[in-house]
Amino acid sequence: MANNMRVTVTGGAGFIGSHLVDLLIEKGYQVIVVDSLEKQVHRGKKPSYLNKKAKYIFDKCEKKDVLKKYIPKTDILIHLAASVGVGQSMYQIKKYIKGNTYATASILEYLSSHCHKIKKILVASSMSIYGEGKYYCSKDGVFNPQIRTEKQLSTGNWDYKCPSCGKNLVPIATSEDKPLYPTSIYAVTKRDQEEMVHIIGKAYNIPTVALRFFNVYGSRQSLSNPYTGVLAIFASRLLNNHSPVIYEDGNQTRDFINVSDLVRGILLAMKDDKANGKSINLGTGIATSVKMIASIMQQHILKDGDITITNRFRNGDIRHCFADITLAKKLLGFKPKIRLKNGLLDYIEWLSTQESADNFAKVEKELKMKGLV
Repeated sequence: MANNMRVTVTGGAGFIGSHLVDLLIEKGYQVIVVDSLEKQVHRGKKPSYLNKKAKYIFDKCEKKDVLKKYIPKTDILIHLAASVGVGQSMYQIKKYIKGNTYATASILEYLSSHCHKIKKILVASSMSIYGEGKYYCSKDGVFNPQIRTEKQLSTGNWDYKCPSCGKNLVPIATSEDKPLYPTSIYAVTKRDQEEMVHIIGKAYNIPTVALRFFNVYGSRQSLSNPYTGVLAIFASRLLNNHSPVIYEDGNQTRDFINVSDLVRGILLAMKDDKANGKSINLGTGIATSVKMIASIMQQHILKDGDITITNRFRNGDIRHCFADITLAKKLLGFKPKIRLKNGLLDYIEWLSTQESADNFAKVEKELKMKGLV
């Protein structure tokens, strides 16, 4: 693809989107950003980091009068705009369906009934659509378990056992062929977005790629949104002299990918036709415990104090999930460059310049009221 391609990034004023916009402009692309400046994320303000070389439409990307402004000028559409937050999605259900499923449906319906020149659509999916990750038993092979029961969790028994022999199952990297068992409304909407884009793309001969983001961290991550990623939640606590709070025993693992690696992966998927029609993991392939992440951040920000491990559970939480990135390597030549320790130190340095309100107690109160904790 030539660098004079016109790329529209919905959600391009946000955390991931703004880093992607910077990379696209650096590579010579013409960029349009469509972003509603969601109050929960941006607090009603335009971020200071916005790239001045992009063109901006500050409105909802799914509105018909807005679609008319950017679709005719778009060669490649990268749809990142979404309502983000697993816990909140379980009681603000209409908001998440409207912001994710319905908004994507509106864009696709517009494309189905209007002339356009879009040559490719990329959509942000999520590791949350997997539910639990993959597991392995040395005797009985691979398992794809569904959500743990409340009966099991109420006893403090956090891990999975083989249903055949009773041995502890070992978490292994989760590949794209794993059955999807979403455990939240947010996850359901991300699956909806992914599947709708592929279906409409195939029907109307538009190449599509769905990218399943794992746990993304880095500068510009909203610290005012208490429903965002776990690192930002820990950061908000620590910046306000409060220790991180961890559910279960802290040994649950996730796959933390730096935002600069992630946006490189998006760019590779945009440029390479081998990704067309595929859903692809973007992670590091490395499992890291939540407790370890909290400990590193505590040592560098607050220095003293203890991490609070509650040994309580939240309904819908998973135990382990980290990416198998074999497909991304094979199709895109994707390989993460930033080691977690180095990325975290850069992130912590950025945090030292930020202010943040700690809304953890408010969120936990809401979850308790809804019976989710």
